[in-house]
Amino acid sequence: MSLINLLKKSNKKTLFTTPSHGGRICLMHKFYQWYRNDISEVDAYNPQDALKCAEAYASKVYCTKSTHFLTNGSTSGIIAAVLTCCNKGDKLLVWNKSHQCHKNAGYLAGADIIEYDCDYNKEWGVYEPITADKLECLLKEHYPKAIIITSPTYEGIAADVVTIAEICKKFKTRLIVDEAHGALYPFSDKLPVSAVKYADFTVQSLHKTAGGINPTALLHCNCELSPVEALSKINTTSPSYPMLATIEANIRYLNSKKGKRNLNNLIENITNIKSKLCNLKFYGDDITKILIRKEGLSGFQLSELLFDKYNIEDERTNENSTMLLTGIGTTKQQLDRLLKLRNI
Repeated sequence: MSLINLLKKSNKKTLFTTPSHGGRICLMHKFYQWYRNDISEVDAYNPQDALKCAEAYASKVYCTKSTHFLTNGSTSGIIAAVLTCCNKGDKLLVWNKSHQCHKNAGYLAGADIIEYDCDYNKEWGVYEPITADKLECLLKEHYPKAIIITSPTYEGIAADVVTIAEICKKFKTRLIVDEAHGALYPFSDKLPVSAVKYADFTVQSLHKTAGGINPTALLHCNCELSPVEALSKINTTSPSYPMLATIEANIRYLNSKKGKRNLNNLIENITNIKSKLCNLKFYGDDITKILIRKEGLSGFQLSELLFDKYNIEDERTNENSTMLLTGIGTTKQQLDRLLKLRNI
């Protein structure tokens, strides 16, 4: 039985268990269905078996040795991966501009954190991901136990994860990829290559672009190590099964004909829009992150113009460019509004 079907199951037992609302009282009416499905690990439900089946299905979809559902974001996945790979005193390479959880994971593991830098693109005001050549030089110099790379960047610039994985194997360095912003990559060959099949550990945030609710995410493992013990150290023993069920539903949708058709339509619609906005410049490897620049305007000026004149709020802005984030929930009608930008 899947988690989704388990939550549809009608329970006739009288529960004197947690959660104390028993699936009946609802403090916020809008969330009635959520309260109704909020269960715990009791004999009346036994959701652990359903979770194992759901994660096994996910592992099959992603072609991994194991895939684990996360309800505390990609942050918990990064921490679990580092705790699995590193012991006290082991060298861990971390990008000096990375998400704070990368260093925090190293601190928790007692690792010797060595920071590296990445090239800065002055024209667009964004950092590029680490290159294969730079990575090889770092590994030759430090011979670390593990390295964390960010690919794609927030703005959708992807690293050569295939070559990077090969180099890491040569130096016996564990590769952990923060692919939080690349959860759609395994489901379209029109997007950058996902690290899921190549890195030792990869984390993906379903809630960023793949249609998931905050803060659902995945930890993929493709090596002989198991992150189960590490996850048990940092995760709650009272998980939200409705939230876990949304992860299962999210993956089933992405892997379905309907989901793939939705994603393909999104990519085609963005491609069409970009071809008509000849007055703007675009950059990046991931078409779902629309990174734009306008000659004569700073990124902040462009952002203000989008907001004040066109009622468009961007995701991220810097001195030179502005990024519009799209995903599974972005409709053609929303994208068509960007056609007004031809008048900028």
